[in-house]
Amino acid sequence: MTSRVAIANTEELHKEWRPVLELATREVFELMLASQLTAVKGLPPTTLNVTAMVGLAGILQGLMGVRCEQKAAALMASRMLGVDIDNVGPEISDAIGEVCNMVAGNFKNKVSGLGDGCMLSPPSVITGDDYVVHSQPENPTLEVTLLLEGMPIVVSLHINT
Repeated sequence: MTSRVAIANTEELHKEWRPVLELATREVFELMLASQLTAVKGLPPTTLNVTAMVGLAGILQGLMGVRCEQKAAALMASRMLGVDIDNVGPEISDAIGEVCNMVAGNFKNKVSGLGDGCMLSPPSVITGDDYVVHSQPENPTLEVTLLLEGMPIVVSLHINT
């Protein structure tokens, strides 16, 4: 099993994790939401006003986040629950929190040594137009931006070293 110190001190390993993070995200959207995500370069102009976060503890310590606009979160809830998008309400937070949790779980199970050596916190969800998510700037951050029916989904892994 890889130690936390070995993971934290291997910057190259973090770069290798970006495709794993993208694959983990794509798989969750395909299996749980029957949705194909498409690649995008950069972040299209939009307001990402919904953020779900899951903490990671153990061998890997950090924070997994999924950010999107309200309409994308509603679409996720609609697909997850099998209901019309106009009929979702407070379930939106539960759905995006669960998507974040599944992406984090799928990611950690794809990285050798993390499956049993890394625990996940329950998800937290923040909504609104007036917030900024901060992480320790000197620590590595992986970020993947994909499109769900033209709407950006930003998945990030902030690694605490």
